[in-house]
Amino acid sequence: MKIKHLTLIIRYLTTFYTFIILVSCAGSSGKDKDHLVFRYNHHDNISSLDPAFARDIPNIWSTNQLFNGLVQLDDSLHIIPDIAKKWEISDDGLHYTFVLRNDIKFHKHQQFKTKDSSRLVTAKDFVYSFDRLVDPKVASPGNWVLKNVLTYQAIQDSIFEITLKKPFPAFLGLMSMRYCSVVPKEIVEFYGNTFRANPIGTGPFKFKLWEENVKLVLRKNEHYFEKDASGKQLPYLEAVAITFLPDKQSEFLQFAQGKIDLLNSLDASYKDELLTPSGTLRDKYISQVNISKGPYLNSEYLGFYLDADKEEIQSILLRKAVNYGFDRHKMIKYLKNGIGTPATNGFIPKGIPGFNTIPGYQYDPKKARKLVEQYKKQTGNNNPIIRIATDANYQSICEFIQRELEKVGLDVIVDVMPSSTIRQKKWAGKLESFRASWIADYPDAENFLSPFYSKNHTPNGPNYTHFKNELFDQLYEESFLITDTKLREQQYAKMDSIIIAQAPIVPLYYDEVVRFTQKNIKGLTNNPQNFLILKRVWKEKKN
Repeated sequence: MKIKHLTLIIRYLTTFYTFIILVSCAGSSGKDKDHLVFRYNHHDNISSLDPAFARDIPNIWSTNQLFNGLVQLDDSLHIIPDIAKKWEISDDGLHYTFVLRNDIKFHKHQQFKTKDSSRLVTAKDFVYSFDRLVDPKVASPGNWVLKNVLTYQAIQDSIFEITLKKPFPAFLGLMSMRYCSVVPKEIVEFYGNTFRANPIGTGPFKFKLWEENVKLVLRKNEHYFEKDASGKQLPYLEAVAITFLPDKQSEFLQFAQGKIDLLNSLDASYKDELLTPSGTLRDKYISQVNISKGPYLNSEYLGFYLDADKEEIQSILLRKAVNYGFDRHKMIKYLKNGIGTPATNGFIPKGIPGFNTIPGYQYDPKKARKLVEQYKKQTGNNNPIIRIATDANYQSICEFIQRELEKVGLDVIVDVMPSSTIRQKKWAGKLESFRASWIADYPDAENFLSPFYSKNHTPNGPNYTHFKNELFDQLYEESFLITDTKLREQQYAKMDSIIIAQAPIVPLYYDEVVRFTQKNIKGLTNNPQNFLILKRVWKEKKN
């Protein structure tokens, strides 16, 4: 009991200390403080504040406030300058020359041993940061980003040059990933493995306090280099406070009480409380809450492991029957409250160039039943069974599909298991079919096609289905040599059509970014990667 009480006291004192920090951001009164601090919650804990480990949303959202790279993306996924003010690409698509700004400094730290406890970013810092990304001792999950890079070097302080092994039109988009952020050598080496909890970057906010699994506090970087259109320095906020409540109902209660400013995505536990079946805010929240929606580069799907020793999975007839056998529009309306777009086209989602407008699978129970009967007649198997693995968050969707497919003569077993178990078994090829998501790593449709390239079979790549098609592989390899953007997008559409025709997957829906914010939050925009960008956000004072 004593240990438990001591833990509670320590946690209380830490939270109190955090409160004092936030109050000091804005003056003595709570009312003055509120409009200067942006608060949100993550269900999942942050594992690291080191951009080399920015693998998932909690890590990416946090490191996005702390670090910068060569380039960044605007809300329409256009590549725009960041630390690199301009760049040139050689005609053969192999050489990239970046010209860096000469006025960007790292956050202050005594280890810099300069008069102002900071220093300018140079091209050598990118050499060090890239060396670190590919260093086996660091073991960054983002080392694949540089797998097609032959060399990189600092030509002078403001010139950074990269040479690729082969052309890769999506390369600039890759450079916008947080993995490719610049970090200072002297600080990383000073902290060693604890750099994860002592980050020093160049971003609009700087690190202040992290009590793991409880709270993270970031403060305004007074020397941030970006300005708004009128010349005012960014960011507008004084601080960002992040909590880690794992319970989604508790998070919703905090939001409903105005204690956090953002509710990201829509959870099944409160979707009917917030939204009508048509996806609009319920009347009781209209005066308090704003809702914003937009395309999300995330395709939700069922995957079939084609190397499974199971006749039903090997049959293209049954795979197509599953695709025809349930109503995606009905699923979105009643199980998702209208959030998301039924995936009746290809695998490439809406919101990214290369989206395939050619029709995919529409709801057609007669055709589905006919395909099941054809399978039974050909094989003599009168009781085909397919087993789908899912986690609890998608159980209702899989059970809806289960009920629909039973009507066309196909039995489905839904196995509910932890998401971590599904992830491990997918990589090991131990699931005959599974519910999964593919969220874009970078803003190019090629990223949605790489999971079907035969040389990317797991465990060495993301091809969980072990799909293999010679024409697809040929088109995929050719696409890297196509410099004309429109022609490359046409090539992507051809590949997407092959995936649909061969049915290694069942596209479910193209997700949407949906965010709920308090009425006084201004300047927060959506983007198709669902990244949180706070440098242009401000809060109006509440009356």
